[in-house]
Amino acid sequence: MRKTFLALLALASGPALAANPHVALQTSLGTITVELDAKRAPLSTTNFLKYVDQHLFDGTSFYRVAKSAPGYGFIQGGIRGSGQRTLPPVAHEPTSKTGIHHVAGTISMARQEPGTAEGDFFITTGKMPGMDAHGKDPGFAAFGHVTKGMNVVLKILNAVTLKGGQGAMADQILKQRIAILTAKRVP
Repeated sequence: MRKTFLALLALASGPALAANPHVALQTSLGTITVELDAKRAPLSTTNFLKYVDQHLFDGTSFYRVAKSAPGYGFIQGGIRGSGQRTLPPVAHEPTSKTGIHHVAGTISMARQEPGTAEGDFFITTGKMPGMDAHGKDPGFAAFGHVTKGMNVVLKILNAVTLKGGQGAMADQILKQRIAILTAKRVP
């Protein structure tokens, strides 16, 4: 009976839970390929794949760069609040439960509060333990890693940002967004 339940769960959840899928993000600067960890972060992986499979990332962009040192920080992209592209938010999967930590090349869900992540994500360029859950801080939901294209991630990180602005994104918005031409599953 348990095997039947697990088989039905896998079918209902789609291919995301069957293996660690790979997604290629073709950008105007080159391709970034990520491997998603469906076993340890099934909710975030399934959410991301819904955006990929429905082509909701196609024609979006990387729009934010947060640098704290040369070659160190993160890049952020996705739907940027586009109502036409937004799917329901996904429940938060903290790193304290998944065991996936923010190291170089980690892909993670961008969000305001836990449980509000939709179609925006970020990729780190170095070890960033401050993004992990610790104590009462829920951190961010990491769900995979870059397997190819870290050179593209670094090109985006080094792009020119606008000066000014307020809040967490002050001085971090790209002067010229980097297009995400397509996002698709790859073998």
